[in-house]
Amino acid sequence: MPLFTTTELNSLQDLFVDQIKDLYDAENRLTEAIPKMADAANSSQLKQALLDHLRETQGHVSRLQQVFREINVEPARETCDAMKGLISEGETMVKAKGDPAVKDAAIIAAAQRVEHYEMSGYGSARTFAEQLGLSQAPRLLQQTLDEEKAADEKLNQIAKSSVNRKAAARAV
Repeated sequence: MPLFTTTELNSLQDLFVDQIKDLYDAENRLTEAIPKMADAANSSQLKQALLDHLRETQGHVSRLQQVFREINVEPARETCDAMKGLISEGETMVKAKGDPAVKDAAIIAAAQRVEHYEMSGYGSARTFAEQLGLSQAPRLLQQTLDEEKAADEKLNQIAKSSVNRKAAARAV
């Protein structure tokens, strides 16, 4: 969020809507960024994990649209400056020159930063939805949170089982 904002937060509902708009922007940005990361990946396992998560991310966008419907708010994006920054860092890794194994390790690190950001956002939004007594939103947000955690774990598994080993074996 910019330093000087016109956002007005007078209720938990206001905050919840703001957070959902932020997540909606983040997920939409990721649907554009993930294919670039997958194209840049050398490891077929990493490439497949990213493409699988792209499909999930498209589902996250759809779930957020369901949340908007439940709260009777037109789906809208609130610029997610944090995700813009995380994607920019990821693009730096995608465009980097050097050893493909090391580049894969960098792509995983960038992707995991994104996953951790999303996990915190979905966890907070789910808690707000519960407090507001919403009927569908907590379940939808938890489902996405579970998928984000699983994606992070999958990336971690790929890093530990192959990518980081290959990167470590490269000459210094």
